[in-house]
Amino acid sequence: MEDEPTSHITIPEEGQTGEDNSRSTAPTIARTDSSSASSDDNRTHNGIHAPIPTRPRLPNRKSSGTIIVPRDSEEASRPIETILDPGDVRAMSPRRTSEDLEQLGRQTRDEVRKHAKMLQDSLLMIFHRIQAVKEEHDKLDNNNKFLQKYIGDLMTTSKITSTGGGRMKK
Repeated sequence: MEDEPTSHITIPEEGQTGEDNSRSTAPTIARTDSSSASSDDNRTHNGIHAPIPTRPRLPNRKSSGTIIVPRDSEEASRPIETILDPGDVRAMSPRRTSEDLEQLGRQTRDEVRKHAKMLQDSLLMIFHRIQAVKEEHDKLDNNNKFLQKYIGDLMTTSKITSTGGGRMKK
């Protein structure tokens, strides 16, 4: 039984001197064999410590927050002028001439007109379908009333013949 390996857990005591009380230390686990048991009792066990990962620093950049200016100041009514560097993406956006804008406007208006015409045609088809369904419903309703009246007449006729036919029995 003395040949089996054993485990020790070393927990630092609260009253130890030379350590910072605000920093907590994890208990260390030491393993000993019977051959080294006598030397391990006299020695202090060091725990395995993993390196603490550090987060890379973010590059400094200009704040994009709002600029607070008093209302009665001249700066409040004056727009902020943005100076763009030649390499800035916003400065490289394509410039459109008034002819290009007019052509884009015409194309957009034509597309909107085509879409509106398509929607109107669709709405007109739906309206005609609703009218056809109403007409069919009215026809079915009239036929239903006719059949109910016809069945009612047949029932009264069958009652009359059944009561009159019962007297004629021998």
